[in-house]
Amino acid sequence: MSRIAITRRLLGVAAVSLTLGLAACGKGEENTSGVPTEITFSILSAEGQASSGPMWQPLLDDMSKAIGVPVKPYFGSNYTVLVEAMRGNHTQVGWFSAKPEVEAIDRANAEVIARTVNREGLDSYQSTLIVKKGSGITLEKVMACGKQYNFGIGDAQSTSGTLAPMTFLFNARGVVPSQCFKTVRSANHQANAFGVATGVVDVATSNSVNTIFMRRENPQLANQIEEIWTSPPVPESGIVVREDLDPALKEKIRSFFLTYGQGEGPEAERQRKVLAGLEYSRFAAADDSYLNPIREMIADQKRGDAEAKGDKAAAAAAVAELQRLRSLREVQP
Repeated sequence: MSRIAITRRLLGVAAVSLTLGLAACGKGEENTSGVPTEITFSILSAEGQASSGPMWQPLLDDMSKAIGVPVKPYFGSNYTVLVEAMRGNHTQVGWFSAKPEVEAIDRANAEVIARTVNREGLDSYQSTLIVKKGSGITLEKVMACGKQYNFGIGDAQSTSGTLAPMTFLFNARGVVPSQCFKTVRSANHQANAFGVATGVVDVATSNSVNTIFMRRENPQLANQIEEIWTSPPVPESGIVVREDLDPALKEKIRSFFLTYGQGEGPEAERQRKVLAGLEYSRFAAADDSYLNPIREMIADQKRGDAEAKGDKAAAAAAVAELQRLRSLREVQP
């Protein structure tokens, strides 16, 4: 399947999801002081509320108590739906992976208030390429192309499922997936992992976080999969809020996340157990600058696309953005 076909397919799914999902999650109503009487918190959930709900609901219940406003979840099936939900003010707070965070900032009036830190104390993760264990498929065989393998790529907005492998693996070697593989299909990490395990696809993108969840939730499936490539570190997910949210309420939300599971005593211990269920140890203070590595990937992708089309002006603009971002990185401590 070509990149254009993949994009059209994703947009079609997003349009249906938006029609059904946003109608159910409507805009939060405000009281006379302009403070929302309810907050909607968006969560990416490939398998729906039944899978993610039990993990997130304790934290959302605690958040409701801490900020004094009821918080309800909104489970989206893909990143495009979540960005559009925030853009339309159907959601006011959300958990986003890094690439959709950039989209939400640029298009949905969002700002970063925290980033996640995993149970090992890391605030980054890795994109991976997975194959069925014992298949004999190696990275060298995959990159030789020849249209002999069926390939599963991620959501077009996925940091680890699409952006990182394109930047660090395929673009770096001048490989276009649609020209390299027998077929290319787009799906979420869970669907791609299942596809590899069952032989529907031969190789697919995934990430180290999904590997942890699979080992915990479906060890039989996890044991059928092995990694043949890992990317450099990718910034972890973060918590974003709408910029125009009531300032006092926004600060309550920020404080909630930055103090959650910290300190001593039974309550802090209980909160840490909630975080452990999400594979996190804490939420760390952050602003938009922590996403600059993602913006570098986006600029590199734009440069490659522009050069492929022969668009010299767009390529030059992308190169200039790359240079700006790299100069920022060089002067950061």
